[in-house]
Amino acid sequence: MKYWGYLLAKLVVAVGVFTSLWVGMVSWLPAPETFNHRQPARLGQDLTWTMVILLFFLLFCGALYLIVWDQRYRCRTCLRRLRMPVTMGSWTNVLLGPPRTEYICLYGHGTLRVADLQITGLVRASWEEHDDMWKELFGVEETRAGGPPAPPY
Repeated sequence: MKYWGYLLAKLVVAVGVFTSLWVGMVSWLPAPETFNHRQPARLGQDLTWTMVILLFFLLFCGALYLIVWDQRYRCRTCLRRLRMPVTMGSWTNVLLGPPRTEYICLYGHGTLRVADLQITGLVRASWEEHDDMWKELFGVEETRAGGPPAPPY
């Protein structure tokens, strides 16, 4: 739930920034003069306004893309950026193991697998949540201390 709340918070901040930018644009750029007692439409009639709207739209789409891209590579539990990309599979033997990149949470919460090859259509990234990884690793050390000696490798 924290993961989706963080995405919603980023979207609310972006909408707030772009709303204030819109209000600034409307107040800063003057309306076109009346012609024959009619107010001409701004979009398509006023070149300055049309270019500003185009730049505003491109900035808004770019900001939404960056928000979604950033959210995709975050841990679903602690919201930290996923690190340590590891390439798995092979580009030369696609049938045996298609290439993919795996990212992990440094605190052991999970692994994100992103397909590098998209032949049959869009392959969604898969998130695999881990149990407490550190508890499992320390459990192995405890059994070695009380059990038979560890192998020499």
